[in-house]
Amino acid sequence: MFDEPAEAFTVSVPLGNGRLGAMLYGGVFEETIVLNENGMWSGSPQNADRLDAYKALPEIKRLLLEGKNFEAEALVNANFTCAGDGSGHGRGKNVPYGCYQTLGKMKLTMLHEGEPSGYRRELLLADALFSQAYELGGVNYRREGFVSAPDEVFALRLSADREGSIGFEVALQREERFSVEAIGADSLLMYGQLNNGYEGGKQSPEITPEIIQEGVRYAGVLKVQATGGKVIQMGDMIRVEGADEAVLLFSAATDIRTFAGRGVTDARQAALADLQAAAGKSYEALKAAHEDDFRSYYDRVGIRIEGKDTKKGRTFPTPERLRRVASGQEDPDLAALYFDFGRYLLISSSRPGGLPANLQGIWAEKTQTAWNGDWHTNINAQMNYWPVEVCNLSELHEPLFALIESLVEPGGKTARAYYDADGWVSFLLSNPWGYTSPGESASWGSTVSCSAWLCQHLWDHYLYTEDRAFLEWAYPILKGSAQFYLDILIEDPKSGWLVTSPSNSPENAFIDDAGNKVHVCMGPTADQQLLRYLFEACVAAEEILEKDAAFKAEVESALPRLAPTRIGRDGRLLEWLEEYPEADPQHRHIAHLWGLYPGNEIDPIRTPQLATAARKTLDVRGDGSTGWSLAFKISMWARLGDGDRAYKLMKQLFKPAKPRSKDSPWEGGTYPNLFDAHPPFQIDGNFGGTAAIAEMLMQSEVGRITVLPALPSAWSEGEVRGLRARGGFEVDLSWSAGEVKTVRVKSIHGTRTELVYRGKTVKIVLDKGESMEVEL
Repeated sequence: MFDEPAEAFTVSVPLGNGRLGAMLYGGVFEETIVLNENGMWSGSPQNADRLDAYKALPEIKRLLLEGKNFEAEALVNANFTCAGDGSGHGRGKNVPYGCYQTLGKMKLTMLHEGEPSGYRRELLLADALFSQAYELGGVNYRREGFVSAPDEVFALRLSADREGSIGFEVALQREERFSVEAIGADSLLMYGQLNNGYEGGKQSPEITPEIIQEGVRYAGVLKVQATGGKVIQMGDMIRVEGADEAVLLFSAATDIRTFAGRGVTDARQAALADLQAAAGKSYEALKAAHEDDFRSYYDRVGIRIEGKDTKKGRTFPTPERLRRVASGQEDPDLAALYFDFGRYLLISSSRPGGLPANLQGIWAEKTQTAWNGDWHTNINAQMNYWPVEVCNLSELHEPLFALIESLVEPGGKTARAYYDADGWVSFLLSNPWGYTSPGESASWGSTVSCSAWLCQHLWDHYLYTEDRAFLEWAYPILKGSAQFYLDILIEDPKSGWLVTSPSNSPENAFIDDAGNKVHVCMGPTADQQLLRYLFEACVAAEEILEKDAAFKAEVESALPRLAPTRIGRDGRLLEWLEEYPEADPQHRHIAHLWGLYPGNEIDPIRTPQLATAARKTLDVRGDGSTGWSLAFKISMWARLGDGDRAYKLMKQLFKPAKPRSKDSPWEGGTYPNLFDAHPPFQIDGNFGGTAAIAEMLMQSEVGRITVLPALPSAWSEGEVRGLRARGGFEVDLSWSAGEVKTVRVKSIHGTRTELVYRGKTVKIVLDKGESMEVEL
């Protein structure tokens, strides 16, 4: 809820149907609506692999084995990065790597004046509906809008309680590369073509002409339907005078040719067809179909969190609620709102058949989006999908699976070029054009375990769904990834362990004996944990599918030889194979605790010593960081069973975000519209925070469901329904005075598990589809 119009993108209200997006500022006199379509990608396929990079590998390994990491890093930078500009530093708009871009803006200039009162702007999450109201000159004005998945349009209705009061001018705009033309008296067409990265003869000798695609073509169509009054076409804008009501319909399409999407060949015709179909229906019919569709996802889960001053907190506008929490006020319901908003954003930005939610979901306001608005796979793209299974939105995982599948073929070429290895690999950067090469710098671009982390999502989906047909599809991808790592592992002569080489601990650095800041290493802890998970998944999958006994034996032979997760002399988990001092002890990445969350290697019950070391690691890392890093830490504290510490960090996550300056530390928080701040806006923190709240209320592994494992003392009363647990169960629970009140477990396809609450265990045996109330 807001009591004034937005003055910035991060105060506006997001709408989306998974493909189309709109951000509404809610201006009384000048309304700005940022428009998005998830195929708005510049760039094109490219040959970014260094085809002879593998020739440098023996020398890189030799230097690392001799402890000459600084020298090895120089060799990686010279020979083991991408060919050309991968734009890992986020300037990909006009180079082949490309950039996710805004579609443009719809600008409305209202034909009324005066001093408004009673202003209210809100997003109704359950209905995915924008609502705005204000009074001006004795007339009550109202706007209402949504983006429909069934009808593929953005719809906005303007109305008033006095006839003939609606008047405005509307135009479509973009920063660059666009044209606008009128279609009759009531419609506008905006169209253009994005840069494929090869304009002006920029291609290098490594580029073969046959892989280059023309730049993506796009089109957006606006139609104005007025009741009463006049609709006047005025060049590149439309004017409405004296109407009782007006409905604006906007459709858009791109002809992007990539691993997912609608497969449009003519963007203009596709957008026109969508608009024509929607225009033949009433606004109320469009709205009803939209609400039914959205609620089919959203209503699967419900949450209520009560505590001190809960009801009072709800009465304040959202920006004020954030400021109150930052000043020390309690508002437990804000966590429930954040949880619901995260689910809302996921449903609105990731739908089956479409592209995955990117670094900004689908909502971008610029043509050069931060970090290219791509899929960073050393945590960020994965974090986007952490809430999917537990929040009962399993099918929304499919776009990520499509991305993973799209990386296998190019990743096979990258594996051969850099490691002379079988299987496939993908590094940090991913785009719609099959980019799998390392980044431009060893400091961040040489993390070799990103594709293993992606594969975790395939196996975890199976653990929730036990979908054998899905596993049949996913197994070759899992096997190909594992095959790559089997091929590249080397033996550490000091310990006999098998380790990756070269790699790094995502974006972090250590100090060597000479005082050099170094990133490149052998066997960072994160790699070893991820490979252990991947190899165990391959073994378990083979036991189910019984397809590949020889490969299973090879994996089983390597598994016990992987370097284990270890504790250093200071009681913390080691981040690297050696006990190096960190260059930045409070670094935002905490990848060596992957085994605590989202992995399951570190557990307070099964591995108490590792859990204690993880706790000390988090203490030293500190409670401040970027938005997504805070969300990561909250989930880790939840796994450690410390609800109050998790809640402390959650309040830190809710802190109003500040702009980042050149000299300021990375400091996250939340923008007034609840978007997460890296800064700038990155949506991964929203999704990570949503998953963290679920983790505080319920945790699961196959055979065990733990309820209220990390309930903060401030959350004295509440309930949650519809959470999904691994092994095929759905859980509803409530609590009062900090104690569990009711628990209901429903079998979706699972039959046996155990329910755990504060050390008490109850065995659950159900037929498929059966449910039971559990006494604890």
